[in-house]
Amino acid sequence: MPERVGNVTRSRYEQLVAEARELIAQVSRAQFSLGDKALEIEPMRPVGGSMPNGTDDLFTVEESLVLFADDIGVAKSTVEDWRWTASRWPAAKRKDDVSFTVHRILASVSDEAERWAAIEDAPFNQRAGRRGWTPDAAKRLVGQRVERPVTVEEKVQAAADLTRDEEVAAIVTADLLRRPTATAQLPPAERVRVVQELTRDDEVAKTVTADLLRRPAVARETMRDDTARFLVNRAQFDNSAQARETVRERTPAVRKIEHTIEYLDLVGSCHQYVATLGRLVPRLRGQEFPEDERETVRRGIAKVRAAAEWLEAAIDNGEFTLDEQLAKLLKGE
Repeated sequence: MPERVGNVTRSRYEQLVAEARELIAQVSRAQFSLGDKALEIEPMRPVGGSMPNGTDDLFTVEESLVLFADDIGVAKSTVEDWRWTASRWPAAKRKDDVSFTVHRILASVSDEAERWAAIEDAPFNQRAGRRGWTPDAAKRLVGQRVERPVTVEEKVQAAADLTRDEEVAAIVTADLLRRPTATAQLPPAERVRVVQELTRDDEVAKTVTADLLRRPAVARETMRDDTARFLVNRAQFDNSAQARETVRERTPAVRKIEHTIEYLDLVGSCHQYVATLGRLVPRLRGQEFPEDERETVRRGIAKVRAAAEWLEAAIDNGEFTLDEQLAKLLKGE
């Protein structure tokens, strides 16, 4: 145990504490006495209770308490505090070794029997090594906020109170997320939820996703998810299409080159189709086809005919869109 407390020795500190306790007892007795005087002036009445009808000099409760407070030089709220606490603790139930502050806190216990029993059962004070009431111990009993949080729940509540301001909360959150040991204790589902909240902004999400996919193990596991793989492939296709469009806008000659390539592909496809039929059809001489095979070939011819008509209309009319009926036919639906 330290030899000094503040600027005094341990023995002097103990002496000062003993003297202070006596002064606190005197103050408590004075506060109760003042509360009793306020009660004498204005007794407590049940909610909705009526006041006696009388003469013109009869004051309301508030007027009487304001007058008393002004005449003794304190705030009306202080008089109301004394009066209410005194009303909750009859003289026989008051404890000389318990401060008026603790009496006021425990006064919120609604049941009288519980209130009388509570003040007699002081909790153990770990620091002092003995039983005794403190304001925080009394607040703990009645469910009020403590000044010096001890339990995890009390500390969490205190932190919540201090971070109600959004700016303060942002700074504290950033600091907490820099602590690996703290974030490691969060369940995986909570960590996922935190990341989702922090990446609602598309710019942030893009940066985080790019960084994550640079990790080979993460990228490998992610690509095993069918939906993720599809979206990545789709994004790559969209990016390529956007890049091609940008090049076309900046370099008109590219479009002419593409046109030439696409024209040659189209003509080549027609020649290849005709050449393939020219090679295969003569070899079918003498073969017999069952009805199911003939029907399959007819369906194929219908698709070819529809595709050819679509191509011809596109070349003649400039209409290159694929209508729903033709799309179903080409897909074999």
